[in-house]
Amino acid sequence: MKLIIINGPNLNLLGKREPEMYGKQTFEDYFSTLQFKFKDVQLEYFQSNIEGDLITKLQEVGFSYDGIILNAAAYTHTSVGIGDAVKAIKTLVVEVHISNTHKREEFRHISYISSGAKGVILGFGLQSYDLAIQSFL
Repeated sequence: MKLIIINGPNLNLLGKREPEMYGKQTFEDYFSTLQFKFKDVQLEYFQSNIEGDLITKLQEVGFSYDGIILNAAAYTHTSVGIGDAVKAIKTLVVEVHISNTHKREEFRHISYISSGAKGVILGFGLQSYDLAIQSFL
């Protein structure tokens, strides 16, 4: 099984950014943990702070991978383009958020991705990615 985790803006700062909300672990360290735990899964990772790069990556992998785990971060609540890309591809997408976006500012309650996603996992910290991988197994 071939899965990719696609992370959006500011997630490259995990471990440094708001550790009280996002924890002290970098995503790269957590990704190593996921690779070790899911040895039978070919797991890849991509991160960009640029909306167009995320759309391009979705289109690139969206017809050949077995699953996509997408944390579009702030673009979740603003990007019609990313939402349209999720709907345009064949590969199933699980939308993931580290925090419970419904406990945060009201604008974060809206997702342009959810309507095209297989499912949504939020609020379980980095373990949200673990749960997303399990949803494909």
